[in-house]
Amino acid sequence: MKKNNLRLIDANLNRLREGIRVVEDIFRYIYDDKITASKLKELRHQSRIDNYKDLLQSRDIKNDVLKKSTNSEQNRKNLESILIANFKRAQESARVLEEFCKLTSSKDSENFKYIRYELYDLEIVLTNITSNSK
Repeated sequence: MKKNNLRLIDANLNRLREGIRVVEDIFRYIYDDKITASKLKELRHQSRIDNYKDLLQSRDIKNDVLKKSTNSEQNRKNLESILIANFKRAQESARVLEEFCKLTSSKDSENFKYIRYELYDLEIVLTNITSNSK
């Protein structure tokens, strides 16, 4: 696989796991919700592909043309806005991974599709929970 494709996959794997982890930790530490946190942890652990060393060698943070945060990334109004931003981050990354894994592994592609749809379902339930707890 081309180095830039690996770089794209590496960035999106990181984004996916980071987004899920933020939501997972909110439900683990703020809401003490073991069931939801465990489900998110399971999805985060499913967010893997086998060629870790190739991905790591493709990483080029210094030359990332959009590594600087935008104003909207720097500001969050409340806990719900953090949840929504991180759900969207994870879902978008899962979609990119689903598409790019089609180049090498239909199994990996289907895995990321599954993760994306699970995140869509969880987002509905969890944002309703947080909206009602205000």
